Order: sequence, then C-alpha cells, then structure tokens
Amino acid sequence: MKLSEFIGKEIVNVHDGTRLGVVGEADLLLDGETGAIEAIVVPGRGGLMGLWPDRQPVVIPWTAVKKIGTELIIVDLGQAHLRRHYPF
Repeated sequence: MKLSEFIGKEIVNVHDGTRLGVVGEADLLLDGETGAIEAIVVPGRGGLMGLWPDRQPVVIPWTAVKKIGTELIIVDLGQAHLRRHYPF
C-alpha cells in the first residue's frame, strides 16, 4: 500500500468505537533501516470546541492495526492505553 492511500482514512478503535483521528492529521513512525511502519501518531485534541488544553498525542503501535479498509483504519487499543491519553 502506498503512503498516499493512507491519507484521509479515519482511525477508529474497535475496543470502544472511539474516533481517534484522520491520517493526514497523523504522523507515521518509520523504522530507519527497513522503512516499515512502527506506529501511527495522532495529535492530541482539545476538549469541546477546543475549550480545554490539548491532550497528549496518541501513539498507536502498528501491531494494534487490525484492518485497513477503503475509508477506515480499525485499531484495537485496550482500556489502559486509552486512559493514558483520554483520562475522562
């Protein structure tokens, strides 16, 4: 799959249905030697209409990616992972 094919896909957590972001707003961490994707980094988002401070970025290990569809990337992040990034 080409990098350009990732752009615009929404990232959804199958664990709880959380919409984590859209690729294009996210960064990919690549292995320096092989070029393999190690993780997707989604920037932190502020709360309701940006009224609260920005949260930490969510780092999604490539091993958590379960399915890449035409419009969505389905990931499986457990509750402990989400609590670190979305403590509400």
